[in-house]
Amino acid sequence: MASLLHKAVARLVRTGALTVTDPDGTTRTYGDGSGRPVHVAIRTHGAARAIALDPMLAMPEAYMDGEFDVVEGDLIDFLQIAFTNLGNSMDGTTLPARMLEGARYALRRLQQFNTAGRSRQNVHRHYDLSGEMYRLFLDADMQYSCAYYARPDMTLEEAQEAKKQHIVAKLNVGRGNSVLDIGSGWGGLGLYIARQFDAEVLGVTLSTEQIAVSTQRAQDAGLENHVHFELRDYRSLSERFDRIVSVGMFEHVGVNHYRTFFDKCATLLKPDGVMLLHTIGRSGPPAATNAFIRKYIFPGGYIPALSEVMPAIEKAGLVVTDVEILRLHYAETLKAWRERFMANRKRAVEIYDERFARMWEFYLAGSEASFRWQDMVNFQIQITKRNDTLPITREYIHEGEMELAHADKAASTEAAAPAPKPAAKPAPRKRRSTKA
Repeated sequence: MASLLHKAVARLVRTGALTVTDPDGTTRTYGDGSGRPVHVAIRTHGAARAIALDPMLAMPEAYMDGEFDVVEGDLIDFLQIAFTNLGNSMDGTTLPARMLEGARYALRRLQQFNTAGRSRQNVHRHYDLSGEMYRLFLDADMQYSCAYYARPDMTLEEAQEAKKQHIVAKLNVGRGNSVLDIGSGWGGLGLYIARQFDAEVLGVTLSTEQIAVSTQRAQDAGLENHVHFELRDYRSLSERFDRIVSVGMFEHVGVNHYRTFFDKCATLLKPDGVMLLHTIGRSGPPAATNAFIRKYIFPGGYIPALSEVMPAIEKAGLVVTDVEILRLHYAETLKAWRERFMANRKRAVEIYDERFARMWEFYLAGSEASFRWQDMVNFQIQITKRNDTLPITREYIHEGEMELAHADKAASTEAAAPAPKPAAKPAPRKRRSTKA
């Protein structure tokens, strides 16, 4: 094995049982032997050098190109060893790797210069992929964000339903409210709010694929008069709303634009309005976007620390009324997605190709690992303009969830019930004779 890579792995892997076979066929074992054994093979000298110098980018690229394989255990097992030994720093890596990460952090604002035009290009790169591909691993409602595992035995569908209930209860939506959904995805949350509260919902996204799917869903549900989905940047809006919700979109705003985002939300929210922001965040200090994720998955994306978000909210004149940190919920969500994707992997290769399938596999596994063994979490930040808009205790959230869960269960039971048989037609009456 290349000397540099051997030294890097030996320095990094102190716990676990990792065996590495290099391009020359030499095999070495690292760690203390604990845990599930994992054996990886590096196929080319070029991949070995690249991984030693820039593991955050070169490792997934080598996996995509078939130059790095897991031959015992699976990818998530390997990532557990890597991430638990690495922690939340680059201390165990080579000097060139640490220097590269330092440069990425220094340049992060340039990489997040997300103008309206650039934002649309970034969204197109990810969200305008084949809708069929997303259906290979998402739930039936196409929820592409962290689910809420109120119970550990929940299915993905149940946890995504619970996520909608949790968010909507925090919004404290009233019947007939006007609701803005910033980053409306495939429309599931907007349709849910409209159906439950007879609300007027506007969903905005920059994805043409999502607009087509969500608009068709609104028509199929008979809600096209209550829910409208538009291909618009949130910065172009001028209407005012009773409620604003944004789920899984803030990660694409970029730290340069946080003040713009919250200033705009402040102008769009009515004086007695409520906003709920649901976003991936980090429990540690600010850092650079993972190089692989930025290059291949979410260009222009950034995962914020809470310390980067709160000042922008304060400067916009908004009031934070509740903050919840969801820990491990996204790890469980990503596990479910990864298992479903792997079960349908053959179809993903048919839609795209083998390299794409390997890229997506690494994306799902790497993301799950970052929520399990690094500092990734989810923030749910409730925001108002006044401190007396909502009840002063949190009981209303639980009560709202229970009411929604009851209504959802009743609707599901009604939908599953067999259609009643049509009543038997009465026999035609005999016409009375008019004769005497």
